Amino acid sequence: MGRRLTETTSPSSSLVEANGGEFLGRTGTITTPHGTIQTPAFIAVGTKATVKAVLPESIAELGAQAVLANAYHLYLQPGPEILDAAGGLGAFMNWQGPTFTDSGGFQVMSLGSGFKKVIDMKNVDTSGPDDAVAPGKERLAHIDDDGVWFKSHLNGDKHRFSPEISMQVQHQIGADIMFAFDELTTLQNSRGYQEESLERTRLWALRCLEEHFALTASRVGKPYQALFGVIQGAQYEDLRRKACRDLGAMPFDGYGIGGALEKENLGTIVRWCNEELPEDKPRHLLGISEPDDIFTAIENGADTFDCVSPTRVARNSAFYTPFGRFNLSGAKYKKDFGPLQDGCDCYTCTNYSRAYIHHLFKAKEMVSATLISIHNERFVVKMVDDARLAIESGDFFGFKAETLGRYYS
Repeated sequence: MGRRLTETTSPSSSLVEANGGEFLGRTGTITTPHGTIQTPAFIAVGTKATVKAVLPESIAELGAQAVLANAYHLYLQPGPEILDAAGGLGAFMNWQGPTFTDSGGFQVMSLGSGFKKVIDMKNVDTSGPDDAVAPGKERLAHIDDDGVWFKSHLNGDKHRFSPEISMQVQHQIGADIMFAFDELTTLQNSRGYQEESLERTRLWALRCLEEHFALTASRVGKPYQALFGVIQGAQYEDLRRKACRDLGAMPFDGYGIGGALEKENLGTIVRWCNEELPEDKPRHLLGISEPDDIFTAIENGADTFDCVSPTRVARNSAFYTPFGRFNLSGAKYKKDFGPLQDGCDCYTCTNYSRAYIHHLFKAKEMVSATLISIHNERFVVKMVDDARLAIESGDFFGFKAETLGRYYS
């Protein structure tokens, strides 16, 4: 633990009332076998042991403190035994810093229901079936109390994931921080199914811990891997708090806040969780990167978070600036010889112009995605780093107002 937000600032009663409760933001340090992470921190996503289109050396240069890879994708290709033989995820991808792996649960459930990378987290509509699939798709994942059968989205081969298998896979991948296997639910699942799923995830958490401790004891000489429990419960306060109390009493090293999160209630749900979770353990919010969501998460106690968005939008020529997100494919950039963002210290902005990257994108040259991705990752990483400094200096709420006021103007 570093400094609490409430120790360095005195938020007005109107701010506290608007937030729905006390602010739980804080700074801190997470220590791993491959280095420390100063929090709050944005974790770059390297799903398949690579941040798409960006070299690991560039990710380090732009200031990212850690990289998160995906157990589901690495299990399917190249296989966890390959990473184990290489010396673990970091050695395999030539990344020297801390690493995370998520359990693969999100991908098993989302890809298995035909939604690919996106599940609707905006509309609460529980009128449909709990086993809904995307229109025109076949269900590729089938859940039971022991685990999940799923078909590979690559070749259709059938595979089994259980809490034990997820732990075995993640131990072989060798990340510093990994997540327990959980069941992803959505805002469309019924209240009854949310309750059933929450209990299944609780029991899976216990099994994950048992297997984790056994593997830790048997893999002599390997660096210790921290295990985070995953909090589910969708939009229901009682279920979220129950999940936090149940898993908070278990010997996890930290916690991931996952599942269905309505954007307008994100801060409330994160606060519910962090009011219950042990204060001396880190909390990771899975899958956010929009500036307003980041500030909301930080002030309500999230320490780290990840999202693929900075590189995903870059591949469609979108780039971040303090004044919002813009699309570089527009004709107005054809003769714009300025950087993507004035004053940005990233490699792209110090070496290349909007006009050149516009040309690369129009010419379908792959390096356009590389250059925009470097900038976008730097933009988000720096914004979170500055938010951390603002907590320490006592100017968090002023920094938030200024940053969001410009970005959404």
